[in-house]
Amino acid sequence: MKTFKLEAQPRTDLGKKAAKTLRKEDKIPVVLNGGAIVDLPYTAALKPGEKVVEIGNGKGLVTTDLYVTKDSVRNLVYTPDIFAIELDINGEKRMAVLKDIQFHPVKDSILHMDLLEVNDTKPVAIEVPVKLEGHAEGVKAGGKLTLSMKKLRVKALYTNVPERLVINVDNLGLGQSLQVGQLNFEGLELMNAKNAVVCAVQLTRAARGAAAAAAAGK
Repeated sequence: MKTFKLEAQPRTDLGKKAAKTLRKEDKIPVVLNGGAIVDLPYTAALKPGEKVVEIGNGKGLVTTDLYVTKDSVRNLVYTPDIFAIELDINGEKRMAVLKDIQFHPVKDSILHMDLLEVNDTKPVAIEVPVKLEGHAEGVKAGGKLTLSMKKLRVKALYTNVPERLVINVDNLGLGQSLQVGQLNFEGLELMNAKNAVVCAVQLTRAARGAAAAAAAGK
């Protein structure tokens, strides 16, 4: 993945009113998840913006409340590309990936962002765009190639996640499909259902006519 550098500031004033104020200033509330798991009660010092969220069994998860400017995330959000995000929080560098975005239902502006902290030892689940390459045999025979899944969910170390999942369709015949279970990418675990259809070569009206004519001529 490409790396996207993003400056963020700790957010200590929380709640709906504080979030609304931030948005009026063209800033976006952000939560950085995936921090350390700690024993409760937790008595050690926390950094600005950090808090401990109880997750059960006497354990808590350290999360960080932040904010970013709208302009700073424009090229991160409004693109089909995926990125490893290098966060700069008051000079401290932390790596993350985009987990979720909440948009305004009418204005389509960004209301909130969730990031997931990553490192080079813990696998992360993320959706990766699919790119088809080659010229399918079925298309040569008059079929139409369709892409049903534009993204696939993979689990891997973030350092192993590619920008695209490239799938060659040269051998895909007329009326055939390619399912998730038929794919294999080194270092990646595909999380989608194995029988989910990624792409297919569909019979067109012209292809059906040609097949019927060929069958009649035998």
